[in-house]
Amino acid sequence: SEQITELTDSDFAAHISLGVTLVDFWAPWCGPCRMQSPILDQVAQKRQGQAKVAKVNIDAAPSIAAVQGVQSIPTLIVFREGQPVQTFVGVRPEADLLNAIDRALH
Repeated sequence: SEQITELTDSDFAAHISLGVTLVDFWAPWCGPCRMQSPILDQVAQKRQGQAKVAKVNIDAAPSIAAVQGVQSIPTLIVFREGQPVQTFVGVRPEADLLNAIDRALH
């Protein structure tokens, strides 16, 4: 989706430093990650202009995943002003992610 930014080692910190960002740690070979993807598209659309949604391919950016303590995927982390405020492991329904973003916004 055009509302979801793919982050790399070079732009991760800058991207999450302001506001609220939901980051999906995933890999192309991960089946559950592919199930999570359309849910993320919905979340990005529903919170457009309020929060950012981004993805990190752990194969392309393993150091970010290591720093964030990602051990299994998908792992979804909500950041506020660069700090993790909520972490989910495994596929999550849209409502869980929307609620987590809303809590981080308020």
